[in-house]
Amino acid sequence: MSLQSHIEVLKERHATLDMRITAEDQRPRPDDGELMRMKLEKLRLKEEMERLRTQSAGHN
Repeated sequence: MSLQSHIEVLKERHATLDMRITAEDQRPRPDDGELMRMKLEKLRLKEEMERLRTQSAGHN
């Protein structure tokens, strides 16, 4: 898998998590533990994408 395609997969996962977080947050009684877990995962994905972009920029 190329670096760019790996970043694209991470972006899709990030967007999916964003939709799931929004849906959970709009529930009458959101699961705070699940929201925290999803937000942490979303942040981890964002940091990984940024690391890969930086790494990619350094190779150009």
